Amino acid sequence: MDCRTDLAMEAYALWKQDAQDTTQLPGVKAREEECGGIHITRVDILDERGQAALGKPMGRYVTLELRALARKEEGSFEQAAQAIGREAAAFLHSPKSALCAGLGNDEITPDAFGPWALGSILVTRHMKKQLPEVFSGFCSVSAVKPGVLGTSGMEALELVRAAADFLKPEAIIALDALAAMDPARLCTTVQLTDAGLAPGSGIGNHRAAFTKQALGRPVLAVGAPTLMRAQSLAERELAGLPGLIVTPRDADLRVRELARVVGFGLTLALHPGLSIQDAARFLA
Repeated sequence: MDCRTDLAMEAYALWKQDAQDTTQLPGVKAREEECGGIHITRVDILDERGQAALGKPMGRYVTLELRALARKEEGSFEQAAQAIGREAAAFLHSPKSALCAGLGNDEITPDAFGPWALGSILVTRHMKKQLPEVFSGFCSVSAVKPGVLGTSGMEALELVRAAADFLKPEAIIALDALAAMDPARLCTTVQLTDAGLAPGSGIGNHRAAFTKQALGRPVLAVGAPTLMRAQSLAERELAGLPGLIVTPRDADLRVRELARVVGFGLTLALHPGLSIQDAARFLA
């Protein structure tokens, strides 16, 4: 079965299944934990052996499963945003400036996670310039929505790199929709990694990759699985439809909520002095 996935945790779980969980995977360190009702999986791909085995670039991958948020449990939004904020802050190391890139097509719901998440990230570069005494303690945050090759004629990487060369941020945050193997992870999961991302790779539509090497500065890739290949559900029945994609029927609401919570989480990470309530007031 062709089981493409953008999630390192799924790639590792698939390897364990094939190995019947009897051996250790050289070059990979994986562990799981529970934090405030959120299941967190950490996968570190340490060298080329791990990279070859999992089909993912070397780096650190952190995946949060936000099942309580999907069930709309009381307090789950705040818990999820705070957890995302803590994990993102551990990657970012308190940058003084950051550029957030919302990748994808905001007119197609399963591909809109990145652009929609930008709406809940507090951008401050212009405010720091206009009111430096008020916003002196804030990170200088900018945002760009590069669109897709079919509408701009340019790779998203080219546009983001041009913005980064002009702004010279200390860090770049790339947000994009991902593909998963397990339907239970659609619109319930967030992955953060310092290994960068290649838009469209999970469905075989590779675009230029967002990496530290390509952009000349650290990249935090934040993604959420919003779709999966139909073959992952029924390989035999759907063998004649290799391009078929599956997404939840209520994808519009679920992608918007997931994008919103990720945006709030990144706002907390970039501006550590803010609370959820402070962020909501600024973003309003």
